[in-house]
Amino acid sequence: MLSIPPPVWTIVWMLIAAGTTYVLGWPHVPGLRQVPLAVVLIVLGITSAASAVLLFRREDTELNPTSTSNSKLVTSGPFRITRNPMYLGLVLVTLGIAFWAGAWPMFLAPIAIFATLNWVHIPFEEAKMRRQFGEAFESYSHKVRRWL
Repeated sequence: MLSIPPPVWTIVWMLIAAGTTYVLGWPHVPGLRQVPLAVVLIVLGITSAASAVLLFRREDTELNPTSTSNSKLVTSGPFRITRNPMYLGLVLVTLGIAFWAGAWPMFLAPIAIFATLNWVHIPFEEAKMRRQFGEAFESYSHKVRRWL
């Protein structure tokens, strides 16, 4: 699972959710379609992920989570609020899309991407960061939560 990057997993889970929604006849739940909330979630998700990507580029560190090492431990910007702003962005965007669609099967995608990230990708990355940055990462991980 690690060989497939999180954005690709996000697309895969969204396609599975959309396919399930289509096969089930787009089962809407009254009141579940919340376009203003969807827009807010999508904007927050894109902002979170984009700001983290830009910060990584500015700090000249690796964006690829499976790289053998990172040149810096980035703890500023959105990383002061969450250790995983890019992944949080993916979850928020998929949740926003689900609210936009208003069909309950679409909510499977944010749940699936959260599970994939939280129990597959993030543990691998955190183990790598602990090996590489030791006490600096330990201290950071005690100050800043994994998600929010």
